[in-house]
Formats: sequence, structure tokens, C-alpha cells
Amino acid sequence: MRVVWGGLGLIAALLVIFLLTVRWEAPGNVQHLEVLPETLAAAEADTRTVVAEPGALRGMIVPVAGVRRDQLYDSWGDARGGGTRAHVGLDVMAANGTPVLAVADGRIEKLYFSEGGGGITIYQRSSDPRWMFYYAHLAGYAPNLREGQRVSAGDHIGYVGDTGNAGPGNDHLHFGITHLGRGERWWQGTPINPHPVLAGSAVER
Repeated sequence: MRVVWGGLGLIAALLVIFLLTVRWEAPGNVQHLEVLPETLAAAEADTRTVVAEPGALRGMIVPVAGVRRDQLYDSWGDARGGGTRAHVGLDVMAANGTPVLAVADGRIEKLYFSEGGGGITIYQRSSDPRWMFYYAHLAGYAPNLREGQRVSAGDHIGYVGDTGNAGPGNDHLHFGITHLGRGERWWQGTPINPHPVLAGSAVER
């Protein structure tokens, strides 16, 4: 009988130790599960964020003649379309007909007209060729500009205007930068904020 009670006592003691161990570890496990979705979300956000490599976009000029880098206003993320979308790019205000300049060396990838969007646009691929530069709302192209043409930083490629959804008289250049992944075409890519790039390293022309 004593042996039985002794065995039961040992089992009870082991059970208590086991329960204490589980209770001690459980809060840590629950905390981990609560944090995990946020961690995953942050990791996913990191994969969608493109950070320009040092020097990758160095030496870019302000793409509108006569505009200084300290005149650029960071409108990235501002509400557009009555709050239905965010602004993805940089608006450079200038008079109609002001020359638009190639922001860096590269090649004219596409000359495109978008009725309800950017109007008269230029897509320029960088020399390396992982970046696409987008010029929109133009009044027109520089004489003899063509797709496939090589351009250097500062070359005249177009004129500031108000075509597309800019609105009559709202003359400005909408400028965008996208990072192209493997196999992505001129209309694809991940946009980055052009303001830190231009305001931080631009050379006025």
C-alpha cells in the first residue's frame, strides 16, 4: 500500500512540475504568436521597398531648365483624385514650353500618349539599365526625338505642359523613377521617391 501511495505521490509531483513548466513557457509562446504577424508584415514591406544603391542614381540633374534643387517640393504620397489615390512622383512647376532635360545618361525607351493620365510622356531607361525615368504632362517632344535614341544628362528632350490629367493651365513636369526587376518592362517596376535623389545630388542646368 505504501508502495502504491509512494508511486502516486511521485506521479503527482512530476505532474505539478510539468504544469509549472508549461505555464512558465506559455506567455512567451503567446507573445511570439502575437508579434509574428507584425513581423511578417514588416518583412513583406521590406521586400516591396526599393532603396537606391549608393551611387546608383548619383549625379542626376533637375530635369527642368532653370529650376534649382532647393525649389523642389516633396509631394510624394500627397492625396490626388479627391483622396482616391496617392501621388507617386515629383511635380516640378515651370512655365509652359520650358525645356525638359534628360535627368541622366540613358536611352529613350518609349514615347507614349496617355489620354487620361500623363498625356504626352517619355520613358527613359538608365544606362545600367535597372531604372526607368518618367516624364509626363509634356507640351511636346524635342525636335527629332525618337525611341531608342541615346541621350546624355542635360539633353533637351521635351517641353513642360499640361497634357493628360494635369488640368488646363496647370503647367508642370511630373517626374517619376521606377526600379525594374528582372524581366520587367517600361510600364512596370517599383516606384521610389525622386525628391531625395534630385534635391540631394542634383546639378542645375
